[in-house]
Amino acid sequence: MQSIEVPKTKRIVLIAHDNKKEDLVEWVQLHKETLSKHHLYGTGTTGKIVHERTDLPIHRFLSGPLGGDQQIGGKIVDGEIDVLIFFWDPLTAQPHDPDVKALLRIAVLYDIPIANNRRSADYLISSDLLNTSYRRTRIDYSTGLPIY
Repeated sequence: MQSIEVPKTKRIVLIAHDNKKEDLVEWVQLHKETLSKHHLYGTGTTGKIVHERTDLPIHRFLSGPLGGDQQIGGKIVDGEIDVLIFFWDPLTAQPHDPDVKALLRIAVLYDIPIANNRRSADYLISSDLLNTSYRRTRIDYSTGLPIY
């Protein structure tokens, strides 16, 4: 069976649309101690703001509209991202909506846990799986079966 080892120390991506950045920063501040035990990543502006306001180290990709969402999607495909926390704004059209949709599609295809708002992020961060290693299987979408 082809399964992927998800390490104890997770690789967590933090993304937020402009109207949700403050909400994400507040959430990160609330969970700073837990998040400090993991590797954090973010799109350009979000990563910069979260780092400045929390002092947590964050590897930054490009800004979402400049290709950051696509860079993160590539890291998911390469097995280098374990959790996606993306506070998106459902009420504001984004110029890079196709990139956002592609990122969410890739995360679902590769069975990456996704939180899209504060409550779902609370559920994710309180999961026992966040601080333990586990295995996840990949689906072969041409057959609909787990890859063995």
